Amino acid sequence: MNERIVIKVPGSTSNLGPGFDSIGLAVSRYLTLEVQRSTQWLFHSLTDELRDIPTGKDNLIFQVAQKVADIHEKELTPCYVDVTGEIPLARGLGSSAAAIVAGIELANVLCDLHLTNDEKLRFASLYEGHPDNVGASIYGGLIIGSHRQHETDIIAVHDFDVDIVVVIPGFELKTAEARSVLPSDFAFSKAVEASSISNVLISSLLTKNWTLAGKMMELDLFHQPYRSKLVPDIDEISSCARRYGAFGTALSGAGPTIICFAEKGKGANLQKSLQSSFSQHKIEFLSVDNQGSTVVQTSKEKEEVN
Repeated sequence: MNERIVIKVPGSTSNLGPGFDSIGLAVSRYLTLEVQRSTQWLFHSLTDELRDIPTGKDNLIFQVAQKVADIHEKELTPCYVDVTGEIPLARGLGSSAAAIVAGIELANVLCDLHLTNDEKLRFASLYEGHPDNVGASIYGGLIIGSHRQHETDIIAVHDFDVDIVVVIPGFELKTAEARSVLPSDFAFSKAVEASSISNVLISSLLTKNWTLAGKMMELDLFHQPYRSKLVPDIDEISSCARRYGAFGTALSGAGPTIICFAEKGKGANLQKSLQSSFSQHKIEFLSVDNQGSTVVQTSKEKEEVN
């Protein structure tokens, strides 16, 4: 078999403050697989970011692909997979979600399943536990999702276009640790208040009322008041970002990355200003990915002819 398969999955940010486990946004950092048939499974990292990933069947991408294949009673043929990772691990930019989606896409093409995006989303949400990061990686753009025991629903918005600057600390923050500091329950009145803030956030994003959106991001009650203590400098970074032109800031997912949103055209200056003030952190200028995961399948013969 002379097929060559390239799978490209965007990273993501989630929550955007109060949209806990339900709002996600695809960003321009990617996990890319270059897949060729082989005699055994082998995952080979082409980037330092992923140098310590498992190389065999204990790799998350394979485990997801195998589960999808099992559900559909199909067999996965062994492959050699070159993996390129631009998404920093355990930083709140959807690295595990991208790997889950990559595994689904891998099984989909190898087993000729013809899964719809909704089917991919349902499986990914069941595996991840929530639809925000995986939904963004599959559909691209801004997604608002609801994941329940028997159903997962999502709205994808592809005309949401802002500049994004991320402040990436040098340390990892595992999702399990970030979830361990959250309360186990909310008083009814506090839950209503938190939900109303999230609702206004969504409405302000869709109507491009950036000032109101930024305000709602910082009024979050669901997770940021508890997780912020795990991220040094977050208050100072958020304050400086707003002074330098950001309309809103939030923890990216569980953190520790802090994501800053600016109107189009203001991101480059925001990045430069933050880098000069916080040189101890990695500061990157990103954009919204509106395409979502892609799969390109070619043959070596065609590549050689062309």
